[in-house]
Parts: sequence; C-alpha cells; structure tokens
Amino acid sequence: MNSLSFKQYRAIDLCIWTVILLVFESVTAMAAARWFPGELYTLSQTTAVLCIVMMRWGGYAVVHAVAGGAAFCFASGGSAEQFAVYCVGNCFALLALVLFKAVGKEKVREKVHITVIYTAAAFCAMQLGRWLVSLIFGAPLDSLVMFFASDSLTLLYSAVVVLISRRADGLFEDQRSYLIRTESERRQREADF
Repeated sequence: MNSLSFKQYRAIDLCIWTVILLVFESVTAMAAARWFPGELYTLSQTTAVLCIVMMRWGGYAVVHAVAGGAAFCFASGGSAEQFAVYCVGNCFALLALVLFKAVGKEKVREKVHITVIYTAAAFCAMQLGRWLVSLIFGAPLDSLVMFFASDSLTLLYSAVVVLISRRADGLFEDQRSYLIRTESERRQREADF
C-alpha cells in the first residue's frame, strides 16, 4: 500500500480546511444576510480557521484568508470593492505568524494566554488590513471603529474555537512536528512488543 508523501498530505489537509471554511463561512454569511439583515454585528469563521491553519501550515493559510473573504462576500452579495477589502484585508491576519518566530509554535500551542494573544493578533491584523484596503476605496478614517465593532463577536468566537482545538490531539499543532511525533510514538509501541 502506498503512503502519502508529505506534500500530498499537506495538499489534502489544506483542501479539507478550505472546504470547511467555504461551507461554514457561506452558511453563516447567508444566514446573517437573510435572517438578520439589520444587525450591526457579523460572525465569521475565517479568523478561527486561519489561526488553526497557520499553526498547522504557516503561510499556506493565505489561501484560506482569500477564500474566507470571497465566501463571505459572495454569500452576502458583496460588491467588487467588498471582495477586495475582505480578500486582501484578511491576508493581514498572517502577521500573527510573527508570534511563532517570537515565542515559538509550541508556546503558542501550549500556553492559554499566548494562544489567546495569537488569536487576538490575527483578528486585529485582519481588521486593520480590511480597514487599510477600504481606505483605498474612499472609506473614512473613522471606519476602523466600525470594522472592529461589527466583528467583535468573531473575536470571542475565534478565541473559544482555537482554545477548544488545542484539546484535540494534532489539531492545533504544526503538522510536520505532529507527523514526526506520531511516527516516533508508533515505532516506540512496535519496539515495546
């Protein structure tokens, strides 16, 4: 039986996470547009998924940043400007990858307060990115407050999802490290027999 190569495993995993994000972001955006059109707040799956995918694969999460923005805009009937604001602005969340360099992925994964800081950093960078892109299209400077206020529920939701994901073995973990660890554990079990 053939084993998957690392690249094949990564491609499959990234595709699965993309489908998960597209489905859940679309459903959430359509529900908000149809059932709660007058609400001032939004709920997005993108930050939570980005935080998990960034932990798993690093910069490959840029695909999910763009996909999440596109799914949100498509499902809620966004204009071309909104597509640009959300697709490009979401990519700013990847600035949270700096925390991996600063403190290491293991500390981000293991320490609750650092996990929350990481999630908040991704969220804040994303909102800042959306705002900066919106300025190109003539949005007022004070629209930054609107971006943060309307999406504040997403921050809480994302922090909860990411904290829960830490509990599942390998879910919120660098996948290269995860595969090495599980292979080592498998060999150790075989050696014990």
